[in-house]
Amino acid sequence: MPKTSDLRPDAAPRTAVIAAHLSKRFLLRHTHSLKESVIAAFRRKPLSTTFDALNDVTFEICEGESVALLGFNGSGKSTLLKLISGVLQPDGGEVLTRGRVAGLIEVGAGFHPDLSGRENIYLNAAILGMTQKEIDARYDEIVEFSEIGQFIDTEVKHYSSGMFLRLAFSVAIHTEVDILLVDEILSVGDEPFQRKCLDKIRQLHLEGKTLVVVSHDLQMVADLCERAILINKGSIVFDGESHDAVARLRAQ
Repeated sequence: MPKTSDLRPDAAPRTAVIAAHLSKRFLLRHTHSLKESVIAAFRRKPLSTTFDALNDVTFEICEGESVALLGFNGSGKSTLLKLISGVLQPDGGEVLTRGRVAGLIEVGAGFHPDLSGRENIYLNAAILGMTQKEIDARYDEIVEFSEIGQFIDTEVKHYSSGMFLRLAFSVAIHTEVDILLVDEILSVGDEPFQRKCLDKIRQLHLEGKTLVVVSHDLQMVADLCERAILINKGSIVFDGESHDAVARLRAQ
């Protein structure tokens, strides 16, 4: 998990996230079976290669900032978000965070299909770091936001994909959080639910929560985030006002 540290305690505003010289490398396999491996070895072809998803990435995010991570597919932005969340560990450098981090990344990954919606709320919220007392206090809000109250005691395996995502998003968005990480989740659901999700995220930002957002919806990002970090081939090429970053990305 990212390290939590009281970084620069005398500074104002305080730092919420520090990424220091981050690098991440993935192994890309080129064979899918023993037979293919033998043939590749016989022909002296490489069985795998490495891919540098991030290379010496350094930045800081202050408490209460809303920051977008922008770039084309494969640029490294989702990898960076997962490093901040602790889902992945860096191969070089380190990530430091202050407070509780919750990620709208792979929403619903902790849901069990044979459990009811009610049981999955408690299970998933606990996975996201909430205590039973916190879950009890937020339970009614979670169900109301999801708009699936009449099905809450039905096994999740009987939910439609839309119902599943509504409940999963509702659990994640109602966690007690200091830093909220959002990865493309606003593309799920129908338009009214998307607007409600955006309104909730804006509300959290107004309450002083730190936001880090990845999305291909450039207009939404520009409206939601004041700052953007533009990534190209694993390196930061721009860090500044979000509308400027969007203009630079569109010009590429």
